[in-house]
Amino acid sequence: MKFLDRLKAVIRSRASKAVAVLVVAAAGAWLGIFLSGTVHAQVGPVETGMSVAPSWGGETIVDASPLGTLTFRTHDAPLTLRITLENIDQERAKSLLEDPRLTDRLPSIIERDLLAGVRELAIRSLLCAAAGALIAVLMVFRRPRVALTGLLVAAVALATTGLVAARTFHPGSLVEPRYTGLVAAAPSLVGSAESIVTRFESYRSQLTKLVTNVSKLYDAVSTLPVYDADPRSIRVLHVSDIHINPIAWNVIRSLTEQFTVDLIVDTGDISDHGSKAENKFVEEIGRLGVPYVYVRGNHDSKTTEKAVAKQKNAVVLDDKMRNVAGLSIYGLGDPRFTPDKSVHVDTDPASLEAFGRAHRENVENADLVAVHDDIVARGFSGATPMVLAGHAHKRSTTMLPTGTRVLVQGSTGGAGLRALEHAEPTPVQASVLYFDRETKRLQAWDDITLGGLGEQSVYMQRHVEPDPGRMISPAPTNAPSPTGTLSGTTSPAAGSPLWHQGQSSPMLQRSPTEGDRES
Repeated sequence: MKFLDRLKAVIRSRASKAVAVLVVAAAGAWLGIFLSGTVHAQVGPVETGMSVAPSWGGETIVDASPLGTLTFRTHDAPLTLRITLENIDQERAKSLLEDPRLTDRLPSIIERDLLAGVRELAIRSLLCAAAGALIAVLMVFRRPRVALTGLLVAAVALATTGLVAARTFHPGSLVEPRYTGLVAAAPSLVGSAESIVTRFESYRSQLTKLVTNVSKLYDAVSTLPVYDADPRSIRVLHVSDIHINPIAWNVIRSLTEQFTVDLIVDTGDISDHGSKAENKFVEEIGRLGVPYVYVRGNHDSKTTEKAVAKQKNAVVLDDKMRNVAGLSIYGLGDPRFTPDKSVHVDTDPASLEAFGRAHRENVENADLVAVHDDIVARGFSGATPMVLAGHAHKRSTTMLPTGTRVLVQGSTGGAGLRALEHAEPTPVQASVLYFDRETKRLQAWDDITLGGLGEQSVYMQRHVEPDPGRMISPAPTNAPSPTGTLSGTTSPAAGSPLWHQGQSSPMLQRSPTEGDRES
């Protein structure tokens, strides 16, 4: 019995010691990587500094200070590769960008230079991490054999991590960067979405585009170049839930100019109480210089809708379809008017979805549908490739089983004054959507979130539509709704009092969740 107790004690002590060695070795290896410094490498015409650091998720960060940073989810290993763009060799950049023979070779040149720099960084980091693990274990345990064991364990762990990073490399991540920095630099640095979708077949070409953009930007010195918009794309700026916040107009004007958008789609709640006093706020629409498509939200009254319709460039859609900038757009105003507290509000989400289904027959051949609430949007499932909505003050996108994509926009007005009710302010959000001019299908979109220094600071996530030409299947008429009722048998007739939006009519409202109370 005593023998078994002693054996267990020995096992526990050895296990504890092994764990301690691993922890010390890991700490030493991390410190070694941290102290390994930066590897300087010439990638095409760009002088870069490369460094690596442990992280929870694998990503590559390109720091193009002072323009901003690009983040790519390039691998799955717990390492972050940071590439800092330190300088531009102006003469080499000019020769590479202007000489057709060198331009053709630029992808292979950039790939070769980048791989050489990463290889040197990997070797240096591995040596420094191993040295750090060896020294740390030796200092703590003061036994060479234990230190060599820690070195061996650290080397195996690092080699495995590097192998995982190489094996899990995602070339496609380079066409979907996250951008943070100056809003003026975003479209020029990230590049044209249409170009990414149609011209670049591999990560080598996308690297070329990135280096070329950076070279042009740095060469401009004091003035940023104008965004060269692809003529084959129709650019749509999607905004929503402005809630009479004047900051939104600054954001919209800046994005319209920087991304050279062809039209703006506003999915409602431009006002807060729908009062006549708020009508003057919408006069800014006439100064934007591009068509402004608007659908009424649950905070917008008929008075608000009429005020918008009077503005130059405004296109008000309420159960109507118009061709705007080459896109056939159907719009449907929200059936509710929430600020009227004297009127009963129906809280059944199935009624809202049925409201959308009741108008499905009016969207034939529509390239895009605009509504205020995403529950209403689901009623158009299978009738159109794309539906834009708002209301939730939180951005999301959903691909419905029928092939219809629903994109819910956040609040372009930062939720208005109600944002002050929370500890964290509601972000200012908008999106730029890129449609093919021939097929009218969505190709890609940039989700833009502004904060910090207002419209001077921007976080942007590029998304590429994986299947732009997908088939859109009609939704079955007997499909169950979220509440379990049959979708095709509960739709009231269009024009029923249930759907009339006004102060003397019944209202509709979804379930009283926290997000809805804020909307």
